Amino acid sequence: MNQSVLIQTLLILLAGIAFQSCGPGNDQGSLSPAAIDDRVLVSASNFPGDWLNHGLDYAETRYSPLSQINSENVDRLGLAWSLELGTKRGIEATPIVVDGILYASGTWSDVFAIDARDGTMLWKWDAEVPREYADKSCCDVVNRGVAVYRGKVFVGTLDGRIAAIDAGTGETVWENLTVDPEDFHTITGAPRVVRGKVIIGNGGAEFGVRGYVSAYNAETGEMEWRTYTVPGDPSLPFESEAMEMAAETWNGEWWKYGGGGTAWDSFAYDPKLNLLYVGTGNGSPWNRHIRSPGGGDNLFLSSILALNPDNGEYVWHYQTTPGDAWDFTATQHMILADLELNGELRQVIMQAPKNGFFFVLDRKTGEFLSGEPYVEVTWATGIDGETGRPIEAPGADYKYAPMTMSPAVWGGHNWHPMSYNPDTGLVYIPATLRTATYSQDENFVRRTDGPYNFGAKAIGEAPSTGHLLAWDPVLQKEAWRVPHAIDWNGGTMTTAGNLVFQGTGDARFIAFNAATGERLWEMFAGTGIIATPVTYLVDGIQYVTILAGWGGAYGLTLSPGGEAANYQQVGRVYTFKLDGSAPLPEFAIMDRQIPEVIEQQRPSPQLALQGAEIYNEYCQKCHGGNAVSLGVLPDLRYSAIVPTEAFHATVLEGLLLPLGMPRYDDRLDSQQVKLIQAFLLSRIFELKEE
Repeated sequence: MNQSVLIQTLLILLAGIAFQSCGPGNDQGSLSPAAIDDRVLVSASNFPGDWLNHGLDYAETRYSPLSQINSENVDRLGLAWSLELGTKRGIEATPIVVDGILYASGTWSDVFAIDARDGTMLWKWDAEVPREYADKSCCDVVNRGVAVYRGKVFVGTLDGRIAAIDAGTGETVWENLTVDPEDFHTITGAPRVVRGKVIIGNGGAEFGVRGYVSAYNAETGEMEWRTYTVPGDPSLPFESEAMEMAAETWNGEWWKYGGGGTAWDSFAYDPKLNLLYVGTGNGSPWNRHIRSPGGGDNLFLSSILALNPDNGEYVWHYQTTPGDAWDFTATQHMILADLELNGELRQVIMQAPKNGFFFVLDRKTGEFLSGEPYVEVTWATGIDGETGRPIEAPGADYKYAPMTMSPAVWGGHNWHPMSYNPDTGLVYIPATLRTATYSQDENFVRRTDGPYNFGAKAIGEAPSTGHLLAWDPVLQKEAWRVPHAIDWNGGTMTTAGNLVFQGTGDARFIAFNAATGERLWEMFAGTGIIATPVTYLVDGIQYVTILAGWGGAYGLTLSPGGEAANYQQVGRVYTFKLDGSAPLPEFAIMDRQIPEVIEQQRPSPQLALQGAEIYNEYCQKCHGGNAVSLGVLPDLRYSAIVPTEAFHATVLEGLLLPLGMPRYDDRLDSQQVKLIQAFLLSRIFELKEE
């Protein structure tokens, strides 16, 4: 055993001795799932052989103290094993690893347990989500992870349940519905367990819902508290003093539109301060002049909320985008750290939300400490140092005229987690830069049948770029960056081995030097990667695991040589170790052909234009703007169904419902479907002529 392995093993053994009353562990001191309790979760850093929380620790740093794999030897990294997950849809989860068992979630909220030594599937839990729920989800049927506590695995399901699963058997222990099944709430984010409570939020702001966070007893499944993030109908009693205060920042009849503010992804926890931090989302609708005519900050949209986890009571807030009108969520991951600022050690919380500014706040009080653009920002000219408020640029309010600005609705940083390395002092952000032109939707009518309730139009402008950004949170400036081939890439994980790991949308898994950004190792995955890696020890050996599978990408995957290639998208788990020698799976090329069409099928430009409007309202969220796939679901320009009568049965009768394609006979009639078909046929003819 080399010195590095010996040191790591001794650290874990010492941690195991310190917590031996928590329960039995393996020969390295790792704890069994049954022994994961509050003391263990608070002290996750004492168990570096496991990955116990979604962000590794409650501070969500995604920094592992393991260094067996390091910048000097990472070029020896090889595949230990891989496992197909049996799905072509998007994979976004960060696994939890306990005692050599990997727990993760996949599409449709299914959960699986895998032996981390060899990739053997131990059990799979079918969430049994009704396939029509694909129609209620803004962003595909994904799930970002699970939590493990006292022998149970917890997951939030797309149809709004929180479920507890036996970690040993995969059997359901309890489950509870967290939402009204009549509305459009969904769950895609990972739960957290804090002080015996399972914390879960939800999504759906685009569909006109009111956001909230709920806490459930981990043993019984009973709800212990619920905290709303935006106020409801003021003619009814407010749920709390915080909601009464927030209502003063709203105008009109916002509650009839839902309001938004959903907490669909980001949480962090400080056990010493006993504060739970919640990131909240955009307004519903986006357009603040519809949502809240007369103005107002619209608390607590696009905010960081600090709550008492024992009862959900409000403690403080900071709003990253007051009166948000651009879908600038603050649901991006937050990191807790201690930084020396102006000669004083400060307990801070850091976030790089969609709006393009990197924020550093005092995590005890919410005091604004600093904020600077981490990508190009044109919607605001800066942050007012006295108030901590962004200063809107002239024209950013698109009520009076269209505004082309950056970042766009996708954000300078989206849900993909960032990480913080205390050795380098840098935060590693999966950054992106897109520009969009926003304009007022003059024909807005609130819908209750599922289409987006934006009240605005946002048209993306080319080009768009993506890069790995190393950001110095003390100096508030870029340290280095590495450009990527496309703009949508995975979350980051960093280690004491001076490494940063990240997967990319063009099917690479890469290790970088954490100090310099030098690319040290790379592996071709055959499918886009947008999930976040983890690292852990099993039998004294350090492993790195990544879940791969963007799903259905057309023309986005590049071959190992860099040429555009259409690989069959398959969800997989890849696990690596030093000198791993397992063979890579075969990567099949998709046979993508333009469907057969005849000249008599060519629609008139007028019909195609009418169809485009209906397509944009009902179809683009899954199949992409202008019928160009975003990489999750099929590109309809290559669909053999489109030119046939089966297209009508697919849309109106649910022919492909088992695959998650909803039926639309409650919203569309035959003539509208014909117009959508006309638009798609026009795109096929255009493709044939290119």
